[in-house]
Amino acid sequence: MSESDTVQEAAPLPLLASPRAEVFLVETPEELEEAVATLSSGNGPFAVDAERASGFKYSQRAYLIQVFRLGSPIYLIDPSAIAPTVDAKPFEALAKVMASDAWILHAASQDIACLRELGLVAPALFDTELGSRIAGLERVGLGAVTEALLGVRLAKEHSAVDWSIRPLAEDWLNYAALDVDVLFELWAAVEAVLLERDKLDWALEEFAATLAAQPKPAKLDKWRGMTGLHEVKDPKKLAIARELWLARENLAVKLDVSPGRLIPDSSIVSVTKETPKTKPQLAGNRSFVGRASRSYLDTWWKAIEDGTNSRDLPALKVAAVGIPNHRIWPTRFPEADRRLKLVRPLIAELSELHGIPVENVLTPDFLRTLCFEPPAFELTAIKNALAALGARHWQIELTAQPILDGFVESLTEVESSTDLA
Repeated sequence: MSESDTVQEAAPLPLLASPRAEVFLVETPEELEEAVATLSSGNGPFAVDAERASGFKYSQRAYLIQVFRLGSPIYLIDPSAIAPTVDAKPFEALAKVMASDAWILHAASQDIACLRELGLVAPALFDTELGSRIAGLERVGLGAVTEALLGVRLAKEHSAVDWSIRPLAEDWLNYAALDVDVLFELWAAVEAVLLERDKLDWALEEFAATLAAQPKPAKLDKWRGMTGLHEVKDPKKLAIARELWLARENLAVKLDVSPGRLIPDSSIVSVTKETPKTKPQLAGNRSFVGRASRSYLDTWWKAIEDGTNSRDLPALKVAAVGIPNHRIWPTRFPEADRRLKLVRPLIAELSELHGIPVENVLTPDFLRTLCFEPPAFELTAIKNALAALGARHWQIELTAQPILDGFVESLTEVESSTDLA
């Protein structure tokens, strides 16, 4: 077999196993003061990341903040060591320095809230994950983008650990430092692709929208979202489910533990469906599991009693907030359904044409709202409606005409159906 006939496997990309800059762990106010002094003497943007303990803790506070400025070390700041409770005051000097230039983050929307809790607010943003989406990269995780654009692999093994544990393991800190080590190079590489594909202005609009986004309001009756609870049709049993959920929520806040780690939703729903008659019966229920299922048995039994005796019985159904679920449109709102089914493929075509995920071309909720409550079938009206919903200028210019085309076609279909009748 000749060499040309031999299938050559691609050589593995070189591994970036440890950060290339010096790394300092910051655990005291004095160490933070030194870090701030060094960062303030530099210039240019800040590469930033944060680690939370999602799935382990109730709070979404930052348990580690990575800050890197070219010419300075990588600082791994432990907010919980400096301020045991979430408090912005100890970080005022850091916030002032970090407000002096733009931030580079990967998937910024995941970290902005926990950084704002500490008073750390970016004056401007470049999001390498969001930029990669707009650029049209197939995979946009940090490791995948680093491989695609920089030609190196990151040593990434600790993405799902409990960052609240102390002391932090050395390999965890190494992982955390790598998150910001490559961000300056990624910024340049992603920006170059965006420029090449004439999408940089689109990305900049998205970054500004990410910074300006407000937290979503808390859902009413959040307890109703437990999987399987929709099968319960008895208001008294729903009251039991509500009280168990609220008891778990209160305990989760008190202990700062993710609620599902105390008792899972499935345990609450199981007890709701087959309510035990006595506390020992609850204790013997094999479907009632979780780390707190027995240690806080009195708490759960009191919740069951409160639900059983409650006069405030939940309604079997609650009034819908916003537009109805689009899954019921075919039978109940056929005109809205017709519009949605005509416009969706047109948005998908734009997604394919420009190499942007369809949800980034236009937020699906915006499209559904427009189809359910359409403005006048006129281009300016469509654009104004999109702007009122929060669509960015580039999205409006890209999608308004296809949406109008779909709406007009929906009228044509109705007219055709009427003529046939």
